Amino acid sequence: MDSCEKDKIFIKFDGPIIVGAGPSGIAVAACLQENGIPSLVLERSDCIASLWQHKTYDRLKLHLPKHFCELPLFGYPKNFPKYPSKNQFVSYMVSYAQHFNIVPKFNQLVEKAEFDGENGVWRVSTQDCVYVSRWLVVATGENAEAVVPEIQGVEKFEGVVKHTSEYKSGCEFKDQRVLVVGCGNSGMEVSLDLCRYNASPFMVVRNSVHVLPREMFGFTTFGIAMALLKWLPLRVVDRLILLMASLTLGNTDKLGLKRPKTGPIELKNATGKTPVLDTGALSLIKSGNIKVVEQGVRELTRNGARFMDGQEIAFDSIVLATGYKSNVPFWLKGSDFFTDDGMPKTPFPNGWKGENGLYTVGFTRRGLLGTTCDALKIAKDVTDQWRNLTSNSKHEFRLKSCNDQ
Repeated sequence: MDSCEKDKIFIKFDGPIIVGAGPSGIAVAACLQENGIPSLVLERSDCIASLWQHKTYDRLKLHLPKHFCELPLFGYPKNFPKYPSKNQFVSYMVSYAQHFNIVPKFNQLVEKAEFDGENGVWRVSTQDCVYVSRWLVVATGENAEAVVPEIQGVEKFEGVVKHTSEYKSGCEFKDQRVLVVGCGNSGMEVSLDLCRYNASPFMVVRNSVHVLPREMFGFTTFGIAMALLKWLPLRVVDRLILLMASLTLGNTDKLGLKRPKTGPIELKNATGKTPVLDTGALSLIKSGNIKVVEQGVRELTRNGARFMDGQEIAFDSIVLATGYKSNVPFWLKGSDFFTDDGMPKTPFPNGWKGENGLYTVGFTRRGLLGTTCDALKIAKDVTDQWRNLTSNSKHEFRLKSCNDQ
């Protein structure tokens, strides 16, 4: 026994232990529950879907139509719009958990999880308990921790610097000049939101980026891509999507938004880099309300930033739209299933299962569609093992009973 575990409560659980009560963890628990398998969901925060509830901006909506973002076995209410809002998605998650009677143990921060080879179980240690189970499901996902870059001179800057995980609304930046570092979906939407409060956003675009219309010719871009992929090779679909995007949006290179050489779907599958689905920011870039800065930040000054080309611009505040990362390497020990970046070494669709009863969900780089796919696979695999164990136990009991007679 680890010396730091001596004063903790030990709890042995028959079903899988699931770390994370976001959409991924709750989806696995629901699929298991549907098969009659109990699970124990551990969550470091005080609520379900804590990233959505505590670390997202107010105007956030699903980027894809709701039918592409349903969790297994339970759909959205029919009166929800095509693109549900943040609050609507949270209400869906709460209803989903209630429907399947999933009650996570909140405020349980997993400090360490490790396989005990001698006893054939996983030991999951939190601040006050050690949970033991035959199965462990890692459901903390790709977006567990904010990525906050180290910027030279940040201590000199006299204004506000915050990550998008702390950003709620542009009302707190009214009439300000704001530097937005990052040009993904969050960077674009924060810039758009800032404009609605008469702020002047300057968006740093250091790398190439695919910007696509959210809808084209009356259909969702994602829906068109999914339909075409049933019949055509991926790279052909990418070329068609980019052709249609060019007709709809024009040449984004002229706006300082240079496209990568790799197509949007191929790039997403290979690296997880999501194309930006435009919800109005592009028109404000064209009008000059959102200014594109095609230089990285060299350092912050007392009242602004100095860029790589030597240019210095004054800003009142800075918003870091620099994304999130996995935190798995910090707490999962003794397993080589994950990379140093906290992603499964085996790519989708085979990255859901490791050794010794280890499973992962929420690491597919394919959003909630990938979550649904993996949750169903995990539930089936665990259910098969559960039934075999139950059957063997009953068989051993019958033999023992016969011998006793």
